[in-house]
Amino acid sequence: MSVPTQTPGSDRVVPPTAARRVEFISLSHLNPSTELEPIPTRGIDLAYFRRYVRTLEEAGYDYTLLPYGSSSADSFVVASAVGQLTERIRPIVAVRPNTAFPLVVAQQLATLDQLTEGRAVVHLISGGNDAEQARQGDYLAKERRYARTSEFIELLRRAWTETESFSHHGEFYRFDGFGPGFRPYGDTIPISIGGQSDEAFEIGGRQADVFSFWGEPLADIRAQIERVHAIADAADRPRPRIWVTFRPIIDRTDQLAWRKAYDYAEKIGATFQKGAYGRQQLIGKDAPQNVGSQRALEFASRSEVYDRALWTRTAAVTNAGGASTALVGTPETVAAAIVDYIDVGADLVSIRGYDTLADARDYGRYVLPLVRQELAHREATGQRGTLQADHPGAFAPGFDADALAGAR
Repeated sequence: MSVPTQTPGSDRVVPPTAARRVEFISLSHLNPSTELEPIPTRGIDLAYFRRYVRTLEEAGYDYTLLPYGSSSADSFVVASAVGQLTERIRPIVAVRPNTAFPLVVAQQLATLDQLTEGRAVVHLISGGNDAEQARQGDYLAKERRYARTSEFIELLRRAWTETESFSHHGEFYRFDGFGPGFRPYGDTIPISIGGQSDEAFEIGGRQADVFSFWGEPLADIRAQIERVHAIADAADRPRPRIWVTFRPIIDRTDQLAWRKAYDYAEKIGATFQKGAYGRQQLIGKDAPQNVGSQRALEFASRSEVYDRALWTRTAAVTNAGGASTALVGTPETVAAAIVDYIDVGADLVSIRGYDTLADARDYGRYVLPLVRQELAHREATGQRGTLQADHPGAFAPGFDADALAGAR
């Protein structure tokens, strides 16, 4: 476990890297099946989906991610439904550049943006698993997928902004006399990418509006953010916003939260071993190809607990299949941990749980307001509030997660 010389937030000084605002993201679930309790399903439970999306809106989330996989529901169609079922939530459409021509995707996104009056966002997934890419006919080498994503981004933006027709003869895409294309509701649509490879950092720093990370220890996230910012600065462009994803496990006391976390890890591990939940069937149990999962497993091998509340056992038991690191503790401890990441520069925080609907509701009631209250205090006073100092979590002297959970 990493132990700093001083608990983050124990002084009143707001660090210069701290984001002044934060927006929250969740992931939309189409049915009640979870990693804790897999339920056989044909895909979309419409009543559940409506209830889930309504819960996100009422809970105060700002965005919801519509994920993409070869065997999942189409992210564009689901995003369109979210746009019509909500008034404020911004749908983030996950798109893999191998699945559609960029000019068509630009048209689809601009249409969604107009239907939602400027709420559309796109998250581009270059692809980190050869077998999953091959399921939809993509055999491009992994190191070339980000080059394709770079060309894809260029063409999206040109399709939205060019006032005359244009042609393009690139490495991956070729066309003649396109345009002008269908325009978004506003000037453009935010483009997000993620990844931990060198290629991901280069393209993210030079071209993306948002760069996405999975939850990692604070020191590592800080270094990764600095790397992205340095690339953006060298390219003389605005720094991308930073998106960090966690899977919080909360309860009324830290002891109850850690007991729940250990119970969850056992159930999630069993689900993964059976391949019984959604895309887990696609992930496999071999060593992951993508750098993000490799890093998550490396962190898990070194320690289960980092910083105030970061827990890696959930990554270890799932072979780091997707965003899988948890924040464990009371709502106050988890909110303080989120503020720790805001302090190093994250301004988009994705929190989604394992008991999906109940967690989305509880985060909205008990976690989001605490984070926003802290940021409001800073805005009003220029100083930190007491949230971080009062709730040290794993920074507390003698902290022992195993003992709290009754694991020994």
